[in-house]
Amino acid sequence: MTLAVTLASGSASRRAVLAAAGVVADAVAPNVDEDSFRTALRAEGVSVRDQAMQLAELKAVRVSQSRAGLVIGGDQMLALGDAAFDKPKDLAEARCHLERLSGQTHTLETAIVVCEEGRPVWRHLARPKLTMRPLSPAFIDTYVEACGDKLLSTVGAYQLEGLGAQLFTRIEGDYFSILGLPLLPLLDYLRIRKVLPQ
Repeated sequence: MTLAVTLASGSASRRAVLAAAGVVADAVAPNVDEDSFRTALRAEGVSVRDQAMQLAELKAVRVSQSRAGLVIGGDQMLALGDAAFDKPKDLAEARCHLERLSGQTHTLETAIVVCEEGRPVWRHLARPKLTMRPLSPAFIDTYVEACGDKLLSTVGAYQLEGLGAQLFTRIEGDYFSILGLPLLPLLDYLRIRKVLPQ
């Protein structure tokens, strides 16, 4: 019998990436207070990449405690040097994010953890690097107005699959990881577990 797969996420982009790759998975919101957990981790001086990994694990463990089969938890955080960026709370904060990222190279710490029976059985961290071109204030205003509230669903206030492509001069790393799900290593693991055909 094939193992059931559950995505412990409310992310539409992660669900879409899995579905497009032919992975049948239920999606269940993990009901985790991410802001409080992040705040606690930052108070302890935990690195941005470890924050992403611990949040991914927390989500997967939480859902795995009540769901059979494999549960995939994911989290993505943006690191500019040692500074961590969260999803902007409003368009004014999205504009501030873009001003700070303009002309800089940042890293998307993209973590996934697979749990089974409430414990982690596999984890992966992808670290794509993106270099944003210098953005004029006028361009930022036009961009924020054109994209609107969609910008509030991403840590960098951009969506690479849309107008966000205009922001960058260089990208190192795979497209799926930038979207929030390191798909290729995950597919390899699902084949090992016989969820997908070899």
